[in-house]
Amino acid sequence: MARKTAVVIGHGMVGHRFVEALRARDTDGRWRVVVLSEESLAAYDRVGLSSYVGNWEPSALALPGNEYAGDDLVDLRLGVGGAAIDREARKVTTTTGEVLDYDALVLATGSYAFVPPVPGHDHDNCFVYRTIEDLDGIRAAADAAGPGAVGVVVGGGLLGLEAANALRLMGMTPHVVEFAPRLMPVQVDEGGGAILEKLVTDLGLHVHTGVGTAAIEDTETGVSVKLSDDSVIDAALVVFSAGIRPRDGIARDAGLEIGTRGGVVTDLSMVTSDPNIYAVGEVAAVEGVCYGLVAPGYTTAEIVADRLLGGQGEFPGADLSTKLKLLGVDVASFGDAFGKTEGALSVVLHDAAKGTYAKLVVSDDAKTLLGGILVGDASAYSTLRPLVGSPLPAEPAALISPAGAELGADALPDDAQICSCNNVSKGAICGAIADGACDIVGIKSCTNAGTSCGGCVPMLKKLLEQSGVAQSKALCEHFEQSRQELFHIVAGTGIRKFSELVAKHGKGSGCDICKPTVASILASTSSDHILDGEQAALQDTNDHFLANLQKNGTYSVVPRMPGGEVTADQLIEIGSIAKDFDLYVKVTGGQRIDLFGARVDQLPAIWQRLVDAGMESGHAYGKSLRTVKSCVGSTWCRYGQQDSVGMAVLLEKRYRGLRSPHKLKLAVSGCARECAEARGKDVGVIATENGWNLYVGGNGGLTPKHAVLLAGELDDETLIRYIDRYLMFYIRTADRLQRTAPWQEALDGGLDYLKSVVCDDSLGIAAELEEAMARHVDGYKDEWAAVLEDPAKLSRFVSFVNAPEETDPTIAFDNSGERKVPVLLGVPQLPVRAGN
Repeated sequence: MARKTAVVIGHGMVGHRFVEALRARDTDGRWRVVVLSEESLAAYDRVGLSSYVGNWEPSALALPGNEYAGDDLVDLRLGVGGAAIDREARKVTTTTGEVLDYDALVLATGSYAFVPPVPGHDHDNCFVYRTIEDLDGIRAAADAAGPGAVGVVVGGGLLGLEAANALRLMGMTPHVVEFAPRLMPVQVDEGGGAILEKLVTDLGLHVHTGVGTAAIEDTETGVSVKLSDDSVIDAALVVFSAGIRPRDGIARDAGLEIGTRGGVVTDLSMVTSDPNIYAVGEVAAVEGVCYGLVAPGYTTAEIVADRLLGGQGEFPGADLSTKLKLLGVDVASFGDAFGKTEGALSVVLHDAAKGTYAKLVVSDDAKTLLGGILVGDASAYSTLRPLVGSPLPAEPAALISPAGAELGADALPDDAQICSCNNVSKGAICGAIADGACDIVGIKSCTNAGTSCGGCVPMLKKLLEQSGVAQSKALCEHFEQSRQELFHIVAGTGIRKFSELVAKHGKGSGCDICKPTVASILASTSSDHILDGEQAALQDTNDHFLANLQKNGTYSVVPRMPGGEVTADQLIEIGSIAKDFDLYVKVTGGQRIDLFGARVDQLPAIWQRLVDAGMESGHAYGKSLRTVKSCVGSTWCRYGQQDSVGMAVLLEKRYRGLRSPHKLKLAVSGCARECAEARGKDVGVIATENGWNLYVGGNGGLTPKHAVLLAGELDDETLIRYIDRYLMFYIRTADRLQRTAPWQEALDGGLDYLKSVVCDDSLGIAAELEEAMARHVDGYKDEWAAVLEDPAKLSRFVSFVNAPEETDPTIAFDNSGERKVPVLLGVPQLPVRAGN
């Protein structure tokens, strides 16, 4: 059988998906594929383009298998586009002048960013937000303008807000201009738009809705943007994100039928007006309609692959539902979100105080779900979206009320679409589970569900649970092992680098789940500084700067005060620091003093003065020991039965810097009156006439738990030995971000089992746990002091890496009231009254 040639013009996400689908199904090797990629980079995740900002590593966006290494039937040509099509001869001329023969031609040219014909739109400081190259250009202009410079984004839709966030991450002050009366007008209604605008404004964006861009003029410092209401924004640069248009130029020149609003017209089989030419993705006008989302694009790619191999695939229509997180704000829209169906009713829950908006559109008899909008909290999306067109399992209001009905996976019909990106139904997923897919990875492999945006993964887990399948304990897609197993691997092998661990025991490059988890394990198994070498890149923001990030970009500094003790000289120095750096001072509930409002570049100077005063890091920023709270005990109190302060100081100095799966809080009360609230702590110690009672597993937060008695009337030595064992056993066996209370509840055998391990050494590991704690105690060194001694670490503490001498101009405070408060520049502030 003679092999045929398929030429693909375009190598974006959809073009790559077509090649993957064809090669996976073409087991006989009937087709050879030539791919023309106009960009110099192979296919990358354009949907995740914003994650490039700050990372600036193109390889992090690369789609798996995008270079087709080892596949002789795929010829990928980077930096080469299609220039012309000779339909009669079935030939494509490339941008390099080469002429290629084809049996089938697939147009995957995608779209381009629409730039409105505004006077001045071609200024050198005007950009679009579409490719990695575009972002590199924006970055260069932002760096040249300097920190705090204004950037204007024309367009307040999905991509416009993505672009605005990118500017914010580059240190700019973003303004968003949207012609419609609200942000994201395609996805949300007036009510949702109002909440969305408030949420993003609170995050520092300046929003201009209901106005257009009239002109862009050159200035000495950048550009002047004149709006249709005659207001003017002086800016360093402008980013156009006002929509997209199909890239159909090569098809027009070849005489193919073009839609009235652009795009290459196809039938449901994705065939154009030429039977040998197909169109997929954003350039395809399926029966005259273009779809700008990746999910229908993937569907078109699968159809063409099927057709080339003799199948009968047809476009089934598109689910235009979207769920995304913009600047940390959840937004979701699904089905008939605007209630266009005749007789449709709307049920709305609008909570301005919490910043949430939920709307369900239902049929005229309120029994069938038609669509919905969620802003601020989209946790119900994965359950509600598959119910579109189906009978409601409860009252509409109950489905969006925080106190209402919680739907399980069993409420969904078999034909409910779980994965909209890949058009996978609940029935197909349950069928895969029945056939042996026993985890998320297996379902992805069998059905493609969850392989694109990942928004349906929580529902996949629910379906596995409903089917009675034991869940995998894999930490994430990069490590099959649980956190406990990874801990033992690190401890047993001596591996001290994430890159080595993932290379030997995992796969891929890691994610925001496994990186900080491994960072915590590495810190728990040695006394290396968390900013040493490769470890620094694994830390989250707080650990990266050894301080707590606050809402306006400043940091708070919390020096350690073991047992709440502090000398007069230390108090005076804390006051002097607060005065010299103009910091807000607050006494915390953990018997410490918190200094708020420090810029990142000021942190080392503050630390130096605290260290000189004999103080050290309080680790308020870490998943580690926070405080050991105490009352004054027998030293001062007439009811005290033991020296609670002395014990609290001993415990805090012993366990300071101890990294763990979650934060740890301890307390020591001098008698049963419990003034230190010890039973609300992870480890609580309460004095008795005959010694100490040890309580474990108390947590606050959303689900408060009282600690339970582990052992009673202990002497000092036994108490410390038991706490050593308990903490180390927790660190070794808990899941990531699991507090001690749920960890204890999840142990087989519960408290009795825990007692047997800690008190009776039933596993024979007591000595090992105690030795591990002893190594921690012997190796402890103050993290602040270690930074001050290391010029390389000190160099990290600047507001802007590209301008280390600059301070962040967006940081401001309001000192007009009795209390200093942070101000987000350009954001209206509520008045502050004494006693608020």
